[in-house]
Amino acid sequence: MRIDIIAVVPELLDSPFQHSILKRAATKGLLEVVVHNLRDYATNKHQQIDDYQFGGGAGMVLMIEPIDACISHLRQQRPYDEVIYLSPDGELFTQKVANRLSMCQNLILLCGHYKGVDERVRQHLVTRELSIGDYVLSGGELAAAIIVDAVGRLIPGVLNNEMSALEDSFQDNLIAPPVYTRPAYYNDWDVPEILLSGHTANIEKWRMEQSLQRTQERRPDLLK
Repeated sequence: MRIDIIAVVPELLDSPFQHSILKRAATKGLLEVVVHNLRDYATNKHQQIDDYQFGGGAGMVLMIEPIDACISHLRQQRPYDEVIYLSPDGELFTQKVANRLSMCQNLILLCGHYKGVDERVRQHLVTRELSIGDYVLSGGELAAAIIVDAVGRLIPGVLNNEMSALEDSFQDNLIAPPVYTRPAYYNDWDVPEILLSGHTANIEKWRMEQSLQRTQERRPDLLK
């Protein structure tokens, strides 16, 4: 998979993809992340990418010209499954969305900034809009890093044990059950005996019961 990120502040993405699982994915040749500085596609010598909005109002708006130039340049090199604009009012990014995106070959993530983008970008240049939550960030770069992390770890071969991803929270609309490791007894805080029994069927039944209970307590909306 290749993910191209169009950013206003590309420096914010210097670190997230150079460590841990995403670095392993890149080393294996399973994931390529390329960050593009939107200012490189500006149409004037001052590298201007934003302007005042028509009709007045506070806040600058990202101009359509450099965005169109960057997306067009990328599309000339390869086909893209989705061109995604990261916006607070987009579709909520969930585990199900991450699962679907992990099956794509090429993605473009367009990071919003300032007051947003010229509406014509949303009408004509992007295929999808995603939000990581009901709040506003300074820009979409951090949201892009989150989406790449969530999607990248689902690519087959990235995790050493692919079952680990299938058992994550939200994969089946349930929160994951509690997990324990050694020592089994510590400060009078004991691991549930069922997990030490070695009885696989009973352990799986207990885990399902715990998932249902946790989901009911913490995220009852998921059970609807």
